[in-house]
Amino acid sequence: MNRPVPDYQLNGQSISLHFPAVMGIVNLTPDSFSDGGQFLSPEDAVAHARHMVEQGAQIIDLGGESTRPGSEPVSEQDELARVLPVIERLLKEDFVLSLDTTKPAVALAGLQAGISILNDVSGGNQEMLEHASRFQAGYVLMHTQGSPQTMQDSPKYDDVVEEVRAFFDEKAEDLQALELPRLWIDPGIGFGKTLEHNLALMRELDELIDPRWGILLGSSRKSWIDHLCNAPDPIDRLGGSLCSAIGGVARGAEIIRAHDVRETVQALEVAKGLALIDPTE
Repeated sequence: MNRPVPDYQLNGQSISLHFPAVMGIVNLTPDSFSDGGQFLSPEDAVAHARHMVEQGAQIIDLGGESTRPGSEPVSEQDELARVLPVIERLLKEDFVLSLDTTKPAVALAGLQAGISILNDVSGGNQEMLEHASRFQAGYVLMHTQGSPQTMQDSPKYDDVVEEVRAFFDEKAEDLQALELPRLWIDPGIGFGKTLEHNLALMRELDELIDPRWGILLGSSRKSWIDHLCNAPDPIDRLGGSLCSAIGGVARGAEIIRAHDVRETVQALEVAKGLALIDPTE
């Protein structure tokens, strides 16, 4: 993973990422689909984050509210109580901190505490965008259809790749006006999509490549793998997750959001050695 980029200044911090970068997932929730309840204490979450960095994660993505299909929202106070103690313990570490949230107030508190990337899974809330611009943070804009409570209730598209691309194109002018230091887009695998929609987006991920943004892919352990491979337990979806990571990077993804960091880093290194992916492009 040798493709260096110029340093980014993200929320006042100078950051140099080497792509493809692995973003390790740390869910601070009791009900996330894969690892809910495992890292409820700040001490356990911090230890897990540091372990992921030792395994090769360049970015740690903290989340205090589950957005799995059917999940219920939590209050701002509960979400802040989950994320802020972990942010405070990790901020001086030698890696990039990202905050996964749908709430502008939580995003603002995270940015004030010093996170470098705002991972907006709301689909582009204007207040979230303005917070990211004010703090000059990195920003991930994810496509979604509906809320977590309704997004898997018969999602429909005429052409999912074309419509997701149009969503990002429509947002691009406003995003450019905010002069964010770095923007990534996330096609939102599993967020208002059927198996066929997810597969089409991953097969044609290169249709979303654009000089205005980088691409983040979050397909790790999601139910599309179960639908293909009969793996109802998310822990049994490692093979599918790794295959999608390699395919995603081959089609232009800069960041892979993953639960299994060591295995993902290893898979990408081997794919690079076999010339299945080219990190210099």
